Amino acid sequence: MLLLVPADPLRPRRPDEHFASEARAAREAGLTVAVVDHDALLRGAEPERAVPALPAGETAVYRGWMLPSHRYAALARVLAERGVSARTSAEQYRRAHELPGWYPALAPVTPRSVWTTGSDRTDFDHALRSLGAGPAVVRDYVKSMKHHWDEATFIPDVADADGAWRIAARLRELRDDDFVGGFVLREFESFTSAEARTWWVEGRCVLVGAHPDTPGAPPPDGFDLDWLTPFVTALALPFVTVDLVLRDDGAWRVVELGDGQVSDRPPGLPPEEIIAALIRADRERSAEAATPRP
Repeated sequence: MLLLVPADPLRPRRPDEHFASEARAAREAGLTVAVVDHDALLRGAEPERAVPALPAGETAVYRGWMLPSHRYAALARVLAERGVSARTSAEQYRRAHELPGWYPALAPVTPRSVWTTGSDRTDFDHALRSLGAGPAVVRDYVKSMKHHWDEATFIPDVADADGAWRIAARLRELRDDDFVGGFVLREFESFTSAEARTWWVEGRCVLVGAHPDTPGAPPPDGFDLDWLTPFVTALALPFVTVDLVLRDDGAWRVVELGDGQVSDRPPGLPPEEIIAALIRADRERSAEAATPRP
């Protein structure tokens, strides 16, 4: 296994400072670490130039800044052309990265959601009607603007179509070129805790910690995730994070699933633990593949 991390924009042969500790932990664990030009990948022109020479026959895991699904697909293609397998395929990345990909499997444990396939008002109004009545939150396939809660996230009543559209249009304006897919409308649920971020490799929870937005608010001791495991396992995704929050009736709810390669790590979570979990899973997968079948 090898680890890919973004290059420092000012020192392109070195890892970006944000991921330097994970690169260091990977090297200390004996992994090959390579830097990629994240900005070049985002631009999309000649992605081959964004990826350095790599040892063929390896499996690559990316830990870096977020990439749109089609840009990640270009990265996976370049890796394949160089004889390197992306541990997370382009199809798997899209399912983890965009809400419509993971929502059906987690629908029983996450707020009810509907979405459009673009940013057209007609499609948005249709989605509003299918959600029914009451408050909701709006986002795109990848991200909300929760730090602009009143102007671009919270819809007091979906029955007020014009008011809801004003919120959605402001979200679209703020997301600008980063807007992905379409509008997602989610039923509003009242939460009473900070979010917890859980890390899953091959359908097993390997780490539990605080969310990067609230690093000083870890989940309670004895945090039980047995109820969630079947839902995450059913997705059959190699490396994801699941963010959870406590609802006012005492139930833990999923508020987000993301591809683990582009999920931020809170400062209290040692980088060595993420690297060790990925290495263990890679060794187990290799051992399983080498075991003769009866």
